[in-house]
Amino acid sequence: MSELPRKFSVLGLPVHVMTNYPSWLLECLQEGMGVHVVTLNAEMTMQAERNSSLAKVIHSAELVIPDGAGVVLYLRWLLRRKVQRTPGIELAETLLQEIGQLGTGTKVFFYGGAPGVAAKASEFWLSQVPGLIVAGSHSGFHSQQEEEQLRQTLTQLQPQVIFVGLGVPRQELWIANNRHLCPQAIWIGVGGSFDIWSGVKTRAPAWLADNNLEWLYRLYKEPWRWQRMLALPEFALKALIYRFFQVFGVSVASN
Repeated sequence: MSELPRKFSVLGLPVHVMTNYPSWLLECLQEGMGVHVVTLNAEMTMQAERNSSLAKVIHSAELVIPDGAGVVLYLRWLLRRKVQRTPGIELAETLLQEIGQLGTGTKVFFYGGAPGVAAKASEFWLSQVPGLIVAGSHSGFHSQQEEEQLRQTLTQLQPQVIFVGLGVPRQELWIANNRHLCPQAIWIGVGGSFDIWSGVKTRAPAWLADNNLEWLYRLYKEPWRWQRMLALPEFALKALIYRFFQVFGVSVASN
């Protein structure tokens, strides 16, 4: 491959750093190499501290990108690495555009969100990228019987790119448990991206995102998220402590 991702550690979790994630994923598609993409932020990092199953999945993922501002600032300030934030939604959007433009027949599947949201998201992208091939979509709310039907559908269709929007940690665990159904596919957990693409919600203004303040916009739009936002100061404190012990050669237990 033209470029291999470099791996660094954020509170004991891997983060892969490279200049062009979409190009690397396209190369993986061409070579039939299955990849689980995890979009790591401070909240997920803190969840992994308490959820060993999630931590195990993150460690086993082929690509963990620096999605959140906290993760990026940790790499920049504490590890002194030149890193750009790569929001999962933007990675997914770039990948969709490039897949459509290449016209290689790559099939995409959308799974997750409230009833009808994944379908609307797929319709949006079909209107944006005429060359895109959508193999199907499926809501994230369904019965156990429908879940089994979904698995059979994926097995039959063998889409090469599968976006899973179930939220953290459900989407990461679901991908880990089901990626064997399409072993050569790119699996990406995209959180609430379907809501954005379908028009249910809006993203933060670019100037907020550019200044690592997208979390503030989410809190403004969804005040109930305040408890989840407590992960941000918790992450900052743990990052400083973790780095202190690393500098002075004291081992720190991690998942």
